[in-house]
This record gives sequence, structure tokens and C-alpha cells, in this order.
Amino acid sequence: MNPTILDAFLLMLVGLVAGVLNVLAGGGSFLTLPMLIFLGLPPGVANGTNRVGILMQNIGAVWSFRRQGILAGPSVVWAALPATLGSILGVYLALLTSDRHFQRILAFLMVALTLGSLLSASKRGVEDGGGPATQPEHRLGLALGFFVVGVYGGFVQAGVGLLVLAVTTWAGFDLVRGNALKVSAILCLTALAVALFAWQGRVDWLLGLCLGVGAAVGGILGARLTVLAGNRWLRWLVTVTVLVFAIKLWWSA
Repeated sequence: MNPTILDAFLLMLVGLVAGVLNVLAGGGSFLTLPMLIFLGLPPGVANGTNRVGILMQNIGAVWSFRRQGILAGPSVVWAALPATLGSILGVYLALLTSDRHFQRILAFLMVALTLGSLLSASKRGVEDGGGPATQPEHRLGLALGFFVVGVYGGFVQAGVGLLVLAVTTWAGFDLVRGNALKVSAILCLTALAVALFAWQGRVDWLLGLCLGVGAAVGGILGARLTVLAGNRWLRWLVTVTVLVFAIKLWWSA
């Protein structure tokens, strides 16, 4: 579809906010996916198109983390490879799901993961889990965790960052390095997901690129803001918006 100037502006703005939020924690797609649906895309096409913004966002975030000297090292392989393999299964399941069922699933996940994120944030007393685990069993656990992340990310993407942070925290990464590992892994699995969705004709490239411009800037800003405090107000603002979008999605399905 051909977006109006207002549509393009809204997508860039939402993409920017979502890009920052995705790098800081996760859940930005709970804003961008409903916006794409409300602009007229079928839910299945919106699911594929959203990945273009995610891809551009994580390119910007990885570049910014590298410039700041924050590298995840060999752990990237233990995370990115299984996540990418898992995304193949996730995309396959997404392509089998009808638009109506996908919209209902998305609305449910929006509420469940957003409320879960708020509860975990309120109980989190320490954000630094120490150095990353290096034991073989921890590496295996990291790989298995990221395979599950890949399946989920391939299916819906929205909220995958929250799952990644749970895995990296278990593995002993602090918030900053956990986020660097997160964007590296999601970049890899999203690149494959975009190719698979595009192969099935489930990507609107014009809307995706409009979203991606804002998301790329948001990814760079999010990487810079990762180590800073003061983003709690943004989390609450986005939470209210996500819940409103979820209610509207559920009743319009």
C-alpha cells in the first residue's frame, strides 16, 4: 500500500520509540505491529513487515554497541546460531496461522508479557548478575534458551527482547552486555525471518522502510541509553498504550 505523509511520519515516530524500548528492554513491537494493522495491513503481512523495522533497528544498535566497545565475544555464536535455527520453525508456524487467530494471539501476548515485565521489574533488586557464565553446561543452557527465543521470535517477534533478557540474566550477563548480546542475536534471526516472510509475499517494503528509518535511530539511541537510569516513565507510558492497543485488537479480530 502507498502510505500518506502522515502515515509515514507516524510509522517513523512509533518506530523510533519502539527502537529505543526494544534495546532498553523489549516489547517495542507491541506498538509497531498494531500500528501496521490499524493502517490497513492484514495481520500476517504486518507480522512480516514489522521485521524490516526490527532488522534496521538492530543494525543501528549493534553498530552503536561496537562503537562503545561493548562486545559479547564468543557468546554471540552460542546465542545467534540456535536463535536463527529456531526462527525457521517459528516463521513456519506463523505462516500456518490465520490472520484472525494471529491477531487474537498477539492481543493476548501483549497483555501477558507487558504485565509480566512490569512485575519482574518491580521485583528486580539487582541488575548486574556478574560476569557471563562460561561453564559448558551454561553454554548449552544459553543455546537451548536462545533456540526457544528463536522459535518465539520467528512466530511473532513482539516481546522477544523480554525473553532474551531472562535468558542472558540466567547466564550471568549484566544488563549492558546482555543487551549487546540480545541485539546481536535478534539481528541474525530477524535477517532470516525477513527473507522467509518476503519469499511468501508477507512484507510491505514501503511501510517497512518507513518504520525502519525511525527504528534504526531508536536502536542507536537505545544503545546509548542502556546504561542510564530514568527510563521508568517511558516503560509506564508504553505499558498503558500497549494495553489500549491490545483491547482494540482483541475486539476487532
